[in-house]
Amino acid sequence: MSGTEKKQVPTERQVPPEKQAPAKKQTPSRKQAPAKRSVGRPRRLDPDAMVATARRIIEEEGVDALSMRRVAKELGSTPMALYHYVQDKDELLMLTLSGTAAAFPRPELPEDPHERLLAVAVHMHDILGRLPWVLDILALGELTDRNALWMVEEIIDSALACGLSPAQAVRAYRTIWSYVYGDLVFRRAAERRAQNPPGRRYFPEMMTEEDAATLPRLTAIKDEWRAYAADYEVADELDAIIRGLIDRGTAGG
Repeated sequence: MSGTEKKQVPTERQVPPEKQAPAKKQTPSRKQAPAKRSVGRPRRLDPDAMVATARRIIEEEGVDALSMRRVAKELGSTPMALYHYVQDKDELLMLTLSGTAAAFPRPELPEDPHERLLAVAVHMHDILGRLPWVLDILALGELTDRNALWMVEEIIDSALACGLSPAQAVRAYRTIWSYVYGDLVFRRAAERRAQNPPGRRYFPEMMTEEDAATLPRLTAIKDEWRAYAADYEVADELDAIIRGLIDRGTAGG
């Protein structure tokens, strides 16, 4: 070799094919999971469906079962979505009441103020008797259906026409309302007791002859009490109340 020849760089040693390590098997790359869809605004609620759902809950389970969360769950939404339509539970209850009175046609009212007052009071009792769930809402306070205010207007106007003062007319309405509401609550409780008889004895069944010394009148009529209590007409009782209110209010005149 002459001094001018370049020294050859040794190459990698060739390994026979039979001794070569097997090629690594390439695993297919995993597919990337699709990106989560961003949460947008809650779907638009139907106010009519919202009110109908609230009314159904009250009818089936009572007003205590109603909550914004419960209604939202029933509609597949969130409580915050409901607050776009109603301010709070009271407003939802007001919407639930709305239109209930309008569903019943107004009766033809007589000209005589006494008879007109009685007719409106009986009509009020009749409507609420068909809608017992409304009693649960009215028991919460001053909630009312605006469409029902015509009955209050007629009672006040009729009472004034009968000679009562504005203050007496308002108190007359309160007395009539107390009878209507109380009678319906009592009837509803009696129906529930009849469907699920209590295990213990209540009045008048709890009375015995041993009570005659201290409660002679009750002991004497205890066996007929329920028959006596059931034998009355709402219109007759309201008429007696109204006559008493008018007679007392106009006695000094």
